[in-house]
Parts: sequence; C-alpha cells; structure tokens
Amino acid sequence: MSYVGIVYLNNVKSASVMSRLSKKSPSVCTDMPLDNTDICSKLQLLKQILTSCFGPTGRLKQVHNNIGGHVVTTSASSVLLSSVSSSQSFINLIKTSILNHVSRFSDCGLFAAILCLSLIEQIKKSALRESVAIRVNNYLLALCTSYLQREDSGCRVKLDFCSTQNLITLARSVICSKPACVLTEPETLHISKLAVQAFLLTVPCSSPGIVSFGRIVTVPVEGHSVLSSEVLPGLLVEMPDGLSEEDNFLNPLSVVLFSASLAGDISELGDGVIEAHPDVDTDSQILGQLLELGRQVINDEVKLFVCQKVIHPVLQQYLRSHGVIVVERLGIALMEPLTQLTGAQPVATLHTTIPPKTYGKVRDLCIKHFGSKTMLHLLPLGESAICTMILCHRNQTMLNELKVVCQTAEHVLRLTLREPFALVGGGCTETHLAAYVRHKSKSEVPETASVLMCSQTEYLLGVELFCCALESAAGALEHDGGSSLIDLTHAHRWMLPADAIKETMEDSLGFCGCGLVQSSPSKKWTYLNTKYSDFCPSPVFRDTRVQPHVLDSFTAKLSALQVAIETANLALDVKYIIQDMN
Repeated sequence: MSYVGIVYLNNVKSASVMSRLSKKSPSVCTDMPLDNTDICSKLQLLKQILTSCFGPTGRLKQVHNNIGGHVVTTSASSVLLSSVSSSQSFINLIKTSILNHVSRFSDCGLFAAILCLSLIEQIKKSALRESVAIRVNNYLLALCTSYLQREDSGCRVKLDFCSTQNLITLARSVICSKPACVLTEPETLHISKLAVQAFLLTVPCSSPGIVSFGRIVTVPVEGHSVLSSEVLPGLLVEMPDGLSEEDNFLNPLSVVLFSASLAGDISELGDGVIEAHPDVDTDSQILGQLLELGRQVINDEVKLFVCQKVIHPVLQQYLRSHGVIVVERLGIALMEPLTQLTGAQPVATLHTTIPPKTYGKVRDLCIKHFGSKTMLHLLPLGESAICTMILCHRNQTMLNELKVVCQTAEHVLRLTLREPFALVGGGCTETHLAAYVRHKSKSEVPETASVLMCSQTEYLLGVELFCCALESAAGALEHDGGSSLIDLTHAHRWMLPADAIKETMEDSLGFCGCGLVQSSPSKKWTYLNTKYSDFCPSPVFRDTRVQPHVLDSFTAKLSALQVAIETANLALDVKYIIQDMN
C-alpha cells in the first residue's frame, strides 16, 4: 500500500540572507490527519456549510473577510469554495479537487463535495480499515458508472433535440437550484427558455468543415424586472460618442479591429531601447503615424473602427469627421466574439500597412436601450453563432448570482452535445443507485470479497457505507424539517412535509423528487437511511405524456460521482502532512 503525504509550504523565505539571520524552524509533521480532532471538526463544519446550501431550498451564505470589503451572498459551490480559505492543507486538498471539477463542468459541485465528505465521515465512524474501504469504493464506483451508462439504466433520460422541452427542464433545474437568484416561477421559466434559446443560437447550423461553437455574451442590467431579460443575435458593445439614431449607413459595413493600443504613448511601442534625435518631436512622429493609419482605413472605406485599448483623441476626431464609427476600450473579453461575428483579424501593430484580408464586415448596426444603458447592436453579415443575453434583475446581488447560474446552464446545455442524456434529479438518481448497488453487490459476495482481498463482512460493510453516503447526499436536499423517503419499487426519493399526517401520507407525497413517479395505494415507502430489504429497483415505464420535472446533467454528475469517490479515497490514503514553518 503506497501512502500519500502532503508537503505544505507556508511563507517560505527565498533570500539566503534571511536564512543566515534567523535559525531555521523544524517542519511540523502531522500523522493520521483523519484522527486529528481539529481537522475532523473543520471537515464536519465544511460539510454542514455545503449541505445547508444544497438544492432549491438551500440556505444562502454571506462571505466576507474580517477587515471588511465586498460581501458575497451565494449558495453556488464555485463562488462559495473560492471565497472560503483554510489554514489546513488537508481541507484545501478536498476543496481544490471539487473546484477543479467545477471549473471543468460548472455543475454538481455541491453534490461532489457532500458525497465526498459523507463517505469520509461514514468510513471514519465505522471499524472498516481505510485500505479495504478504498478498494471497495473503487469497485462500487465502477459498478455505478457502468450502470449509469447502460441503455436500460433506470436513471438515464435520452434527450431529444427535436423538442426543447427536456432542454428547458434541464436549464430550469440548474436555475432553480440557486435560491440566491430569488426568482418567481414565471421568471424561472422565462430565464430557462432564454438560456436554451441562447444555447441553440451558439450552435452553427450549416458551417462546412470544422464546426466552431459560438459565444454567449452577457450584459447585466440592474434595477429592471427579470422578465425584461432577452436574447439578441449578434453582439452589443458600449455606445460610442458622436453617434445618433438618425445616422444612416450603407450596408454592409467594413470593420477593422485593433488589439494594439492606439493611444500614441511611447511605452506602447514595445520593449527595448529607443534612440531619438534631440531635434525630433517623438509625439508628433507617432501622431503622424496614427493619422496615416486613419487615412488608409478611410481610403479602404472602413466604416467601423474598433480598438481593444485606447485610441488617441486626435485620431478619433479625424475618423469621425470622415463618417467612421469609432469604438475604443472594447476589452479583451469581447475580442474573440467580435472576431467570430465580423470575420476581422485583430491588427497587433500600427507600424505596417493594414492587409485587406484583416478587414471584416457587419450586416447592420442599430442603437438599443436597456434601462440606463445605451448600446450599439452589431448584426452579422451571414449566419453567426454569437449572441448577447441581456440579464435584468432587481439588485446587484441577485444579478451577480443569476449571471453565474446562466453561465452554468449554458455549460450544462453544451455538454449535452457530447452526451445527449440527462439523469433524473431531485435525489432520485442517488437513491436509485444506492438500491441498485445494495442488490447487485449481494449477488456475488464470496467472489467479490476474494478479488478485493477482504472478508465478506468487510465487503458488505463497505457496500453499506457507500450506499449510506449516497442516500445522505439525497437527503441533504431537505431543509424545512420534512423527511426523505424511498419507495420500494423504483427506489426514487420522496419528500414528506414536516406537517404531514401519517393517515394522509399518500396524498402528501404526490410525485417523487424528479416528477416521473406518482404515489399510489400499491406503493410502499421507507425512510431514507433506514434498514430495508434489498431489492432490484424497477425502471419507470415512460409515458410520453409524463416528463420529468427535474433533470441533472449526465456528464457533470457522472464526473462529480467519480471526483467525490476518488477524492474521498485520496483523503483516506493520506497518512502524513509535512508543513514547512519557515
């Protein structure tokens, strides 16, 4: 068995002088970190924080530092984990692993973290050896992955791109999971439809050869109703000076795009030594070069002059006097979308003649008003996969969270192009998987235990701990004092309100968490994380009229499951932490 050690460097002095002035402190070695009370209490606290944020009714968190500064209100794992810091390298190991998953897939970060921490907690409370637990976890992870990828999996839903219904449901599930957005039901549906519309606009329809996906550019507008949000094909940029709605231009318009600064500063000329004659006015020389550049673009009949950085005021005035629209300070974020939209190639220098092939075109432009913002709308000459989402909300905090959630929804929808599937949500995938693993694992106990080099008792205990961790992740969706149940037919998760009466339980349950299964007198339930006889969960026979109400990203959740188990195994395998105190 190979053990893992973490080397944590804290404020290492690189100067050799400092090492001679002060005596070097010995490193601190912590053995068996999961037996350390301080580390375990911090793991428990982290689990409580993340669990309380999970799902549509999750509680919000406000993050700020102890000396003031910006306050972040969120329940999103990407924002929360990035904002929380810890002096414990063991905690940071788990946090970094989850954040790496989120950076790649955007979704299911809280699920991965809760499952990982629940599994670690379950194993540490038991008498199961860590080495055995790791082998059992790896075996069961492979079992789950194989089952979820099967055609007859009871958790997987095929996405039909001929209809937007499931895509809207998938986007809505992502948006509903973040209560900090504070959306009403009509607002949620409106944003979900916009997310799907924007996603479809970024998928090229008839591009030959290599397909390049487009971009969604988000423009936030504070102080307006969410229902005022909309999606526009093309790109919106800041309104340039000297342009009015009465101005008319012949279409299409030729475009030139500069990535180099045109401010005329000597520092912008690049690195190296500049030698200048004492009688030469360098400012006049550079300005003359800029004006020569302006004369060329005017002769080439350019009508839209865009620069990523600053443009010299004299050059701006010269261009505008010849009917050229000037947009400066575009910013690096809009450079790639504008390049895709216009076909222009960014010019990186002002010292050469502009090649004709670098020019691009726009079909038309118009002025748009959104609240206090006035923007220039650029429309593509042909088919373009660039669009702009105008996101409106009542205040800045809600708007920031909505922007993060819409970006997540966009990424989740794009993942469906690679794997056109989704998993049933609302905790039903987790409970169904737990029931399947319990049933499947008990069919070949002696053979499996022999392969895993453990006793049958240890193997069955490892299976139970794994399933309990899955069920704990499903139960973490409840925050209002209710109870989570599992039906003994399909193994879906059900929510029983805190004020429900036992005699009318069937009426209180309604539908399962994902919305595919309805309660009936023939169904039997048991409380989650309680003992029940193992059974093979039956797949739901799909009625095309009944669609799931909650869906999870197949690709993101499968990755989150793998990251959670592998991170838990890594944490269980760490035996020493060596911390440099210098």
